This record gives sequence, C-alpha cells and structure tokens, in this order.
Amino acid sequence: MLLFGTKGYLHQLAILTLICGQCGNPSAHTLTKRVTKFTLFFVPLFAFSTKYATQCTFCGAEQQLTEEQADRLLAGGTERDGGQGTGRPAQSDPHRH
Repeated sequence: MLLFGTKGYLHQLAILTLICGQCGNPSAHTLTKRVTKFTLFFVPLFAFSTKYATQCTFCGAEQQLTEEQADRLLAGGTERDGGQGTGRPAQSDPHRH
C-alpha cells in the first residue's frame, strides 16, 4: 500500500506599503508564496505548484502575481498593470500633518 498526497506551504516574503487597487487606500500588503508539494509516506518530495499573491491588510482583497512581478516587488520596483495591490508605492504627503 502506497500513501501519497499533497501538502501546502505558505511563505510570507514581505510586507509592502502599496495603494490597493480595490479599496484605493495606501496600506500594508503581504506578499506571499504558496508552494504545493507531492508527498509519499508523508515525506514531501517535490514542488509541483508555486503561486504568488499580495493581500491588502485594509480590505482583504487578494491579487495573484507572476513570479516576475513578485521578484520586482521584492527588489523594490512597482508594477504598472493596474492590478490591485501591485500599483504604486504609497507616498507620504509632506504638506499633510
């Protein structure tokens, strides 16, 4: 008898301050990597699915990303695809107190 299955792993890569494309608020967004691995006798052998996403901590909206988009966000760049959570970094207003 063979025991096989899958197991998911969720890695928090960063917390970024971005303008949310859903609610429009400048807020913290968690950048996560979700890896699903094939297991044999409860031992993870290899990853067969890797997905990246950002989630707004204000409204909870989640945006799926490609690996390249996630790498750019980690490197400090911004995305210009109009998606929520991957817009422009939040800027502080120097005239606002």
